[in-house]
This record gives sequence, structure tokens and C-alpha cells, in this order.
Amino acid sequence: MKSSTIHLHSKIQVGPVDPRVFGGFLEHMGRAIYQGVYDPDCAHADEDGFRTDVLDSLKRLRMTAMRYPGGNFVSGYHWLDGVGPVEARPTVIDLAWNSIEPNRVGTNEFIGLSRKMGWTPMLSANLGTGTPEEARNWVEYCNAPTGTKYADLRAENGNEDPFDVKLWCLGNEMDGPWQLGHVPAEQYAIRAQQAGHMIKLVDRSIELVVCGTCDVSLPTYMEWDRVVLEHVGNHADYISLH
Repeated sequence: MKSSTIHLHSKIQVGPVDPRVFGGFLEHMGRAIYQGVYDPDCAHADEDGFRTDVLDSLKRLRMTAMRYPGGNFVSGYHWLDGVGPVEARPTVIDLAWNSIEPNRVGTNEFIGLSRKMGWTPMLSANLGTGTPEEARNWVEYCNAPTGTKYADLRAENGNEDPFDVKLWCLGNEMDGPWQLGHVPAEQYAIRAQQAGHMIKLVDRSIELVVCGTCDVSLPTYMEWDRVVLEHVGNHADYISLH
């Protein structure tokens, strides 16, 4: 494999950099969530169960945007499992990381954490085992004013005002055969086009990210991107390159 060298010079500036580039992701993987940022039984836990010692360390990184809940995890995640009374949420098997997911942390908790930390929240919709309509419903839950089914559900869960999440990913690494719900580029592109169309009808101010190539060793490298962009077109604002 050929290697390349990039030279950065502070005196040569092409243009401004979107500060959201300096973000990160928080995935339901290993101890990232449970016993990581969230551990209500820890002596350092705040009133919401988040570890203040961990959050203090994260603050030093000065991250801007934060992607949630994955990652590979999202391709098997159904957001309705992670809302409502915590004690009523189901415990499920996470096939992505071969673990047990108690759903103690979900949409509301992540939005609350983002506000604590000053992060711009970036949500990833399940386009692996999920449907375009499920993604659309999640946007209504997060961003629509009360008066409709899922917005009213948000209000019932303690948040009358919309979360106003502007950044949404249409799946994660869907070109990878390891991904739950992996399909050929054209089939993913159709799902993404359908989801993007419905999402922007709910909230036209949203910025959408479609899945681009994530591994140069895959036989679909770059061809995947062409097919996806031809199908999705103006329904997406960005394409991800992992």
C-alpha cells in the first residue's frame, strides 16, 4: 500500500474550517457509556448519573460536535427502546458488539449530556435493520413542536421544547459487510433517499450525512460513493469518509 505525506503550514490558509470537524463520537460500545460517562452508582456521579470525573477529562478535549449512538451499534438500534421511563425500557442483545444493552441511556439522556458539555449533538439513524420511516419518526420526536404523536411523546418524557438536533447521519458504514443490514450501494441509496426526503419534510433546516466509503480495501471503494450520490442527490448535505 502506497503512503502519502501531508505538510501543514500555519501561514498558508485556504479557507475557514468548520469547527464541527473537531468533534468526536460516543457509542454504546464497551465501557464508553456504561461505567464510562454514565455510572449512577459511582461516587463521582452527578444528579443525572453521569461521572463528573470523566466529564471533566472530556472537557479538556474541547470537542465541538458529538455523534451518537454509533458507530456499528446504530445499525441494530431502535430509538424507541431508549426513551420513556428508564425502568420500563427493554434490555436487548446488541449484535454489533455482542453485548447486553439495558437502554438506561437514550435520546433524552444524550441530549442532556450534550447540553452539559456544550456539544452540538449529531444523531445517527438506523438504516441497517431500521427503516426510513423509523428515522423520520425520530426526527419528529427530537425536533417537532408538540401536537403530533412523537413530539407529544417527547413532552410526556419531560421535554416540552424540541431538542432541535440539526445534524443527522443516515446510517453508519453501510458499505461494510460487517455492518448489520449491509446491502449493495443501490439498495442503501434508496433507503437513504427515502429517509432523507421524509426527514427534510419534517424539518427542512436539518443537515444530512450519507454513508460514503469507509475502507479503501473494499472492492466497492469509490464506486459506492458514486452510486449513493447519484441516488440521494440534494437530499443529503455531506458524505462521510471513514
